[in-house]
Amino acid sequence: SCVQHRLVVRDASSLQLLQLYTCLDQIQYIEWSSDSLFILCALYKRGIVQVWSLEQPAWHCRIDEGSAGLVASCWSPDGRHILNTTEFHLRITVWSLCTKSVSYIKYPKACQQGVVFTKDGRYMAVAERRDCKDFISIFVCNNWQLLRHFDTETQDLSGIEWAPNGCVLAAWDTCLEYKVLLYSLDGRLLSSFRAYEWPLGVKSIAWSPSSQFLAIGSFDEKVRILNHVTWKKITELDHPATIASKKTIVYKEVEKSPTVDTERLSFPPTRELASSLFSTQSKYDISQVPVSLQYVKPVADRANPKVGVGMLAFSADNCFLATKNDNIPNAVWIWDIRKLKLSVVLEQLCTIQCFQWDPCQPRLAVCTGTSRVYLWSPAGCVVVQVPGEGDFQIVSLSWHSSGDSMVLLSKDNFCVCYLEREEV
Repeated sequence: SCVQHRLVVRDASSLQLLQLYTCLDQIQYIEWSSDSLFILCALYKRGIVQVWSLEQPAWHCRIDEGSAGLVASCWSPDGRHILNTTEFHLRITVWSLCTKSVSYIKYPKACQQGVVFTKDGRYMAVAERRDCKDFISIFVCNNWQLLRHFDTETQDLSGIEWAPNGCVLAAWDTCLEYKVLLYSLDGRLLSSFRAYEWPLGVKSIAWSPSSQFLAIGSFDEKVRILNHVTWKKITELDHPATIASKKTIVYKEVEKSPTVDTERLSFPPTRELASSLFSTQSKYDISQVPVSLQYVKPVADRANPKVGVGMLAFSADNCFLATKNDNIPNAVWIWDIRKLKLSVVLEQLCTIQCFQWDPCQPRLAVCTGTSRVYLWSPAGCVVVQVPGEGDFQIVSLSWHSSGDSMVLLSKDNFCVCYLEREEV
């Protein structure tokens, strides 16, 4: 974690302080190397990247982009190269920590997802814009040599994403043009998908962990799933405001006032008793279908309307897909991919801020900007209250790779939630 210009490294299991590093200015971004031996700290305001070593605390590295400026920085998959994007996206500079050599990639495009690596770390794809046309360049990561360079059939390329197996690259057009293109590693166009023509198009995309399915969230409040054999649509998943199917379980969050034992009442009340008197608890109830969900009508004359499927995520075992329709901001939809049916809807009291699957099992964690974290698995739902004084509003969360714990983030603080592993 970082506090102003200080980088704090703690043990993940005990939160014991391991290292404390001081940077030159306020830290805007931090990232671990793939082997967890180095930490990158980006100081965008000063155009500087500082790198720290956990094994050798006295060693340090400083990269100064100078007048070119800095807007983004990230590690390469090998954890020994740093990719810096200069201001106005003039170029990407590849810095080697081993040889101190520098490579340049020109004309990177300023889009929501323009630099992506394959899961095995062998290849990197970069979205480019030159002469008013979109291009994609594929590089080999061990020597940064150009493997393929090809133009795309897009008006304004919005993002690219590798399939987990690294064989197919998905590219999608601006929201004004519904188009998803699928390319092979050698730059061949495998397929092109367009669901409709004139309304707003693609809003989000997610590959399944097995690379068998590509889920496309659209502004028309639907998710379309393509298969990996023919790249044709196999189903459409609707997000209606009324849940009518009896095969769908709807968990509704309800608040309840705490029960206080009158024998424990004292004056003045203890701090523990006072906090319990004025805090509300919540739990899940199973609603009887049909259920009407809270639907928000989007404002048509504003940019970036709150409409369509903006969040998608597959579970690690490939069995479930979680979605959020921005028109219905308080609900998470969980689909059974084996049956291609809606399995569960979680109806929360507040707007969904973030959700993420456990990397080891089908368990979904959800936060809504309150001091509670919500967990769903096929066994059921549970509400976990974050203990502590003050109002800890969780706006984001991230699982540990083992699935045994997760970090809960508020605007100013963080805490770690440890989960007990069930005995087999």
